[in-house]
Amino acid sequence: MLAFVIRRVLQSILVLLVVGLVAFSMFRFVGDPVDNMLGQERTQADIERLRSQLGLDQPFAVQYFKFLQGAAQGNFGVSYRQGRPVSDILMERAPATLELAAVSGFLAISIGIALGVFTAIRRNGFTANAIMSVSLIGVSLPTFLIGILLIYLFSVELGWLPSFGRGETVIIGGWSTGFLTESGLKALILPSITLGLYQMTLIMRLVRSEMLEVLRQDYIRFARARGLRDRAVNFRHALKNTLVPVITVTGLQLGSIIAFAIITETVFQWPGVGLLFINAIQFVDIPVMAAYLMLISVMFVAINLIVDLLYFAIDPRLRVDRTAAH
Repeated sequence: MLAFVIRRVLQSILVLLVVGLVAFSMFRFVGDPVDNMLGQERTQADIERLRSQLGLDQPFAVQYFKFLQGAAQGNFGVSYRQGRPVSDILMERAPATLELAAVSGFLAISIGIALGVFTAIRRNGFTANAIMSVSLIGVSLPTFLIGILLIYLFSVELGWLPSFGRGETVIIGGWSTGFLTESGLKALILPSITLGLYQMTLIMRLVRSEMLEVLRQDYIRFARARGLRDRAVNFRHALKNTLVPVITVTGLQLGSIIAFAIITETVFQWPGVGLLFINAIQFVDIPVMAAYLMLISVMFVAINLIVDLLYFAIDPRLRVDRTAAH
């Protein structure tokens, strides 16, 4: 087990180094931040002086090494646009994105698993077929279009929910949350549904497919022959074995929720790190862009590592195979 964890951690570090190198290399072609920071009356001396202050006159390898050195210490430099430490800006924006992702992930997992089990058990029923037909909307339509449709229906036509912003927030220990205010909770509804709908339908279809496969196994027939109730067979035996492959896909989908938050935050003008990244691209704010991509990479790698460990702990066949190999 320890060797497995060490190997996964080393692989994760290698992935982060590669992602940082690729991201940092791509930003060289986005544009020159000096053009946005200096006015029209700038001189060549002003340009050279500012480039020297920002360290842009140094070789690429030196810039990348300094970026990694600072990132390892939690220091991502100073924003070219705001003139503030990037870490402070991310700390201000992170609560909005993390709360949105948490609500979206909870809805996707809870509703997706519940509907997947229901449509598998009642696979020939009218309600199950209707759910499967409606789920095509979440799989087929792009996220931004779903968000626009929800805004038009619930904000413009019905006027029930706000169309943008985070609502009123409360500061608790340096963390700004909208869970404790009515306007904050209302503001969460539309963007969380928009962000989690695709993942919910994907999890639902995966659970249904795996559940149907498990229900055909011989041990399920044997359990029914023993006289066990349908509830015990479906939830104690079938669902437990269904969740083993679902965990892997669910973990990846939780990571994609945070990554895809860029689109949702742009549509709803949600003040999170995704919207911050979009604004950083427009102003060629390289420190903010690099910090955002590194943050997303760390989350993806951490989630994948947790999923690998859960998969290793839940599936006894992996432990048996590794023990036999040694």
